[in-house]
Amino acid sequence: MRVTAAIALIIIGFSNLYGNSVHVGSQYSLGTVSEGISKTKSGDTLIVHEGTFLERNLSISHKLTLIGIGQPIIDGGQIGEILRVVADSVTIEGFTFIGSGLSHLDENAAVLFEEAHFGAIRNCTFLDNYFAIYISKSSHCLIENNIIRGDAKTESRSGNAIHLWYCKEIIIMGNHISGHRDGIYLEFVENCEVMDNKSSENLRYGLHFMFSNHNQYHDNQFYNNGAGVAVMYSRHVDMRDNLFADNWGSAAYGLLLKDIYDSTLINNRFSKNTIGLYSEASNRVQIEGNDFVSNGWAVKIMANSMDNIFTGNNFISNTFDIATNSRQNFNSFNQNYWSRYRGYDLDKDGIGDVPFRPVKLFSLMIERNEPALMLMRSIFVELLDLAESYIPILTPATLIDEQPRMRLNS
Repeated sequence: MRVTAAIALIIIGFSNLYGNSVHVGSQYSLGTVSEGISKTKSGDTLIVHEGTFLERNLSISHKLTLIGIGQPIIDGGQIGEILRVVADSVTIEGFTFIGSGLSHLDENAAVLFEEAHFGAIRNCTFLDNYFAIYISKSSHCLIENNIIRGDAKTESRSGNAIHLWYCKEIIIMGNHISGHRDGIYLEFVENCEVMDNKSSENLRYGLHFMFSNHNQYHDNQFYNNGAGVAVMYSRHVDMRDNLFADNWGSAAYGLLLKDIYDSTLINNRFSKNTIGLYSEASNRVQIEGNDFVSNGWAVKIMANSMDNIFTGNNFISNTFDIATNSRQNFNSFNQNYWSRYRGYDLDKDGIGDVPFRPVKLFSLMIERNEPALMLMRSIFVELLDLAESYIPILTPATLIDEQPRMRLNS
């Protein structure tokens, strides 16, 4: 994917070196963006100068570079869509887009790419739009260094900041996103790379995958969202070096994996989430080198998740490290660090001599009866957990770390 991404960037960067320049602004003969677009030919550059343009339903149907000087504002007036691109090799840079209109029938966007390839949206600001950027049936596009802010109050009356549908080879990098339904949404998307973004304070998810295979997201920050990140019904997803933090709520988690197969979750940090990682019907996922710090539940893994490997992770100061809904275990835990581990290491090899059982009896009680949480700090619960750790009757007998690390995995 990274080789393909580099090729796409080169093509986008050099696709508009030739052509004439057309200027729009108060000091020029062309006073509107729509007039400017109509005066350009394939391969031209349209330069829009500082000012506010009250326009909507703009359309670009030929190869064009659209450059804003002094961050001109295109205001759609909360009616319909603002700009639709239906041509290849279109670059949009340096604008502020405000006010694509709310609709329960149409997915009105500030910028829509439809069946458009080798396009780019860079260094723009999107404020108070229904959908900010919508990419449909397109490929080899770049969405880079944009600021996207919404004011979503309810999911039914808000759209996504960046929405991809039926796309491939898309790069989403360096964007700052907040205040939408989902920060980034991918459906039927392949070979997409999502990196170096900050997605926060969205009503639902900071990032949401659906039916999207062979994708990767890395070095992103997802915090203060309704439910963190959801990756669903997908295969071969590579998740590395991300931060999932401060996602609190009765059904909130840092990361939800649902029906995920043959994927990797490596070197991520889960901090102060109600649930750090929730796994349902997800199989053959390599979960390695992650930090789970100060979460309510570090990991909730359902019985229908199988053949997952937890190795080299750090579990630090979580209320519960591992919770499950079954006495059966079909996953592997090995050489993780557990801050609750009280074993010893007589041979000084860095591996505890006594196996560690991370599932507490009390966590099973809570799964079946949530009000039992009020007993969490009682001596009665501590005695139950202690007894269960020596003679497991209700907790999964095989869910153990045979080689717990004595020190943090680096």
